[in-house]
Amino acid sequence: MILKKRRAYLLGLRAETLAVLYLRATGWRILARRYLAAGGEIDVIAMRGNVVAFVEVKARANLDAAALSITPDKARRMSRAARVWVSRNPWSMTRTLRGDAILMAPGKWPRRVAGAIEIVV
Repeated sequence: MILKKRRAYLLGLRAETLAVLYLRATGWRILARRYLAAGGEIDVIAMRGNVVAFVEVKARANLDAAALSITPDKARRMSRAARVWVSRNPWSMTRTLRGDAILMAPGKWPRRVAGAIEIVV
């Protein structure tokens, strides 16, 4: 059981690292990784232009399974963490705030889905 959890943790960490590389390659500036606050976690917080994106990274066997793994409960926890982040970074209130997802699967290019997660700030 412990080995299975460790393997899942390492897979998630690798996926997040690849997502950060992908975001940087497409012009995004990384503001935070693995942001924890208010009982929620945001995998990556990135900015490009006027947009601040709170990004959930999901790696699964296929892209559809990755998309389906983002639950309403996860969106609520992300929103709580995003509210804390925005309160600590008041400059961001003048930006467009969005919940994005980066979906990953073996042998596929990452798929960034803008506005995939409703973030209530």
